[in-house]
Amino acid sequence: MPDRLIALIRGINVGRAKRVAMADLRALLASLGYGDVRTLLNSGNVVFSAGGSSGSEIAARIERGLSDTLGVPARVTVLSADELDCIIASNPFGDIADDPSRLLVAVLRDPDDRARLVPLAQHEWTPEALATAGRAAYLWCPDGILASRLAEATNRALGDGVTTRNWTTMTKLHALVRR
Repeated sequence: MPDRLIALIRGINVGRAKRVAMADLRALLASLGYGDVRTLLNSGNVVFSAGGSSGSEIAARIERGLSDTLGVPARVTVLSADELDCIIASNPFGDIADDPSRLLVAVLRDPDDRARLVPLAQHEWTPEALATAGRAAYLWCPDGILASRLAEATNRALGDGVTTRNWTTMTKLHALVRR
């Protein structure tokens, strides 16, 4: 049985230059040979089935397809269903994050990039908070994402090696991948 995977596409449907219809995105993944393709929201979240390739190989294929077929360059991060299970289970802010739209999960393309967050973890961010586990950094931004110094610093430290989703989106993806 093929593995269930999640593709998180950074930056599509943000601004006018990277608009992609989710029907076109589903068609692209199907044309690449992936099965049971489903999108969540209108922001580049895709759940699909695939077998035989690593997440980084699949991400590279989807990136090429986005660029070559749809004319949209974008970075793609692929997670297995098990990796998403770990991200959900490892949330350290369940007790304090009372607004899931203000709890961000920054998913790293390369787990080794966590080392770039060490200096940030040593900084005092109160009332914000940062924690890392596996391929994810958790950012609690109680005053909102736009006002968050922590979110800005994390994006600066990781560049395009990360894509960020709020907790609501992550739990919806988790429910979709486990159906």
